[in-house]
Amino acid sequence: MILVTGASGFLGQHLVRRLSAGAVPVRALYYRNPPDELLRSLPNVSWMPCDLLDVFAVEQAFEGITTVYHCAAKVSFEAADQYHIQQVNTESTANVVNTALEAGIRKLLFVSSIATLGRGNLDKPLSENDFWEESKNNTAYARSKYLAEMEVWRGMAEGLNAVIVNPAIILGPGKWSEGSARLMQIADREFPFYTEGVNGWVGVHDVVSAMIQLMGSDIAEERFIICEGNHAYREIFTLMARALGRKPPSIKAPGWATGLLWRWNALRKAITGKKATVTKETTRTAQMKCCYNNEKLLQALPGFRYTPIEQVIGAMASAFIGEKPVNA
Repeated sequence: MILVTGASGFLGQHLVRRLSAGAVPVRALYYRNPPDELLRSLPNVSWMPCDLLDVFAVEQAFEGITTVYHCAAKVSFEAADQYHIQQVNTESTANVVNTALEAGIRKLLFVSSIATLGRGNLDKPLSENDFWEESKNNTAYARSKYLAEMEVWRGMAEGLNAVIVNPAIILGPGKWSEGSARLMQIADREFPFYTEGVNGWVGVHDVVSAMIQLMGSDIAEERFIICEGNHAYREIFTLMARALGRKPPSIKAPGWATGLLWRWNALRKAITGKKATVTKETTRTAQMKCCYNNEKLLQALPGFRYTPIEQVIGAMASAFIGEKPVNA
């Protein structure tokens, strides 16, 4: 049986949908976000609530399991959450690794992030040979994923058969008010400003395909960047806007303006209690130029090919238009 943690999350949902078509049954774990009826109706999938910080609950979830996709993680870029996400992401991964070792599972695949490569030196494209460096450019989320990844490396040193993937920013249909899917909502509203930042991007279906192929291979004790290419934020928003028939961003946002924006969002959160849509960390990241080398995965999986980001965004826009409320 296959175990998927974080199965009701953005990446987890897409993975579970793909795995449900296979012959091996899937145990899908969730915690705060229960699956909707469509997910619950997937064939070959049994859903189970599980707090990964509860060692006994994790041990119960591992009964009868042979392979594990560890996708679960808390994502936040708000200053108030920095210590909490470090605790959750690190300790939950330690529990998964320890239980996997005790259960003698065949293989574990851990979903890390390109952020764990560090952002100390941005003068060249980062690769799997680059390692974490403390820097003001690193977010608290990146640090939490780095520490979680270290737990997986520790498990491999103790005999765990595992592989790590480091996806770029993942694009695809999902909850349009959350995560990277929210970018489509911003483009639809014709947000006029852009930054000069650059980052790595990839389609969610490519990430799922790479994960499944790596799990089915003999590859272990390696990590792989999953990145279609490096694209400017302005390029991504322009592609989204055009796919939606909207005006693309045309006004460059200077650093002082983005500074005002995150401070305004912080003030609004303090007054209303609503979650901040823009934070100090996200505005700083949007100004940085981070590039990644994707050659290692392509060499390890000869038949693997990336979907061009234009096609990814086109399919994403079609899904958004189909699900968008008439009065939105």
